[in-house]
Amino acid sequence: MDQIDLTLGIVMVVSSLGTALLALLVMSWFQPARRITWTPIDEMGEPVVFLYKDRTLVDATHQARALLDSGPDFLGEWPRLLAMLEPRFPGFSDEISLLAEQQFLVLRNEAGESIEAEWRGGLARIVVNDAATGDATDEAGYSPAVVAEELATLRGVVDAAPMLVWKEDAAGAVRWANGAYVDLAEELQPEDESVGWPLPRIFANRPVGAEPSQTPRRLSLRLASAEEECWYDSFSEAQGEDTLLFALPADKLVRAESALREFVQTLTKTFAHLPTGLAVFDRDRRLALFNPALTDLSALEPQFLSSRPSLFEFLDKLRQKQRTPEPRDFKSWRRKIVELESAAASGTYQETWSLPGGQTYRVTGRPHPDGAIAFLFEDISSEISLTRRFRAELELGQAVLDSVDEAIAVFSSSGSMIQSNAAYIRMWDHDPQASLGDTGIVEATQRWQQACHPSPTWGDLRDFVVQPHERAEWSAIVRRNDGLTVNCRFVPLVGHATLVAFSLVNETPGAGDPPPKVWTRMPAALR
Repeated sequence: MDQIDLTLGIVMVVSSLGTALLALLVMSWFQPARRITWTPIDEMGEPVVFLYKDRTLVDATHQARALLDSGPDFLGEWPRLLAMLEPRFPGFSDEISLLAEQQFLVLRNEAGESIEAEWRGGLARIVVNDAATGDATDEAGYSPAVVAEELATLRGVVDAAPMLVWKEDAAGAVRWANGAYVDLAEELQPEDESVGWPLPRIFANRPVGAEPSQTPRRLSLRLASAEEECWYDSFSEAQGEDTLLFALPADKLVRAESALREFVQTLTKTFAHLPTGLAVFDRDRRLALFNPALTDLSALEPQFLSSRPSLFEFLDKLRQKQRTPEPRDFKSWRRKIVELESAAASGTYQETWSLPGGQTYRVTGRPHPDGAIAFLFEDISSEISLTRRFRAELELGQAVLDSVDEAIAVFSSSGSMIQSNAAYIRMWDHDPQASLGDTGIVEATQRWQQACHPSPTWGDLRDFVVQPHERAEWSAIVRRNDGLTVNCRFVPLVGHATLVAFSLVNETPGAGDPPPKVWTRMPAALR
């Protein structure tokens, strides 16, 4: 029985809860939703009112929109409002960020203006008024005090600008100018005169009624306090029938351009007198610069070079004029051009061209800024001819030495062996050219001393080779370990060089011949 009563109680409770829930649902269905409403802001009698949801402008009065439109157009609506109000109400951006917590905010400035901000239902209502002073605001929401303050700021900025700003009418009369223009006009006036109205035109070389242009026009004037002319770059902009002009100082720019022009002229004169041919190709591999020597070395016409040929056209023309090594075929010639361009761009190209006409050119490729490359052409035919003739003379001199029976070795002033002949190699079994390093007098005398009986001749020879003062020829006889007698002759040469000559002595002198004289040391008179 108790169990049945408990079950009935549970059923009644569940039924009651369901009935209550159903009643709530029915009531919420027929009852309209509550909405937060505002009185239309245009009917509230306040001229400057903004309504924001988060940072999105929901509504605004006519004057509020005009105020917002006068702000920086590159900013959004919320940052533009902060940019407009922050200068008039310092700290506004920090205070407005706390509006959701404080619900209501009032700010006033020293001019008597005020801002009232209210937070209601997720919307921020911001009112800007001038009730403290009673001054009326204009259509843009500015009071006379604000307009005067902004006007003073703008005038201060324009007058402090380091450039000349002025306005001319259609007749060329100056109707307005900033402080820099007025100061310059006063400086140009004679001492006993003052600047009147309208202001004088300080740039007489600027034509009246010139078409406005954003392209700079170079203007100049001369001041009594300056040794040189003062230069300006002027810009103009049409404003109705008037023209607004700006003039920026360009003295440094003019001096830089003049220095650059003089530098280019100096380089041009230098290039014109260079015996080396110069060809500079730009990044598109067009001939951008050349000197007169190039026309002589390449045999190309100035008209062709002035037409800015490409690198391939230039080299192909050189090939036609027989000013390049003769290629085996056109395909290898094209490949050589590509390799030449690549090596010149990396700064590693340097070759000697042997031309079919017998001339020899040294061609060097060097990279230049902005992807350009330069080629230098030098005629080294005379240098090559001189080198070949010098080499031939050296070979002839060596052949003469090799034909001599005496073993000859020549030492420089520093004691290094610089020349020897075939007889020397056979006598001492020593080839100086076969060793990697230089053979000095010390190493040579040690080799000779080991092959001979003890003798003071070698020590005297070492002193003789490096002796700084005047020397005279002397000789000595030494005996080798194999029993042969060697006659040694030491002769001073030009440039403080020394010739050492060895010859074998005849061991069977004739009847009545005196025995050979043997010097074991250099004579004292020669020391």
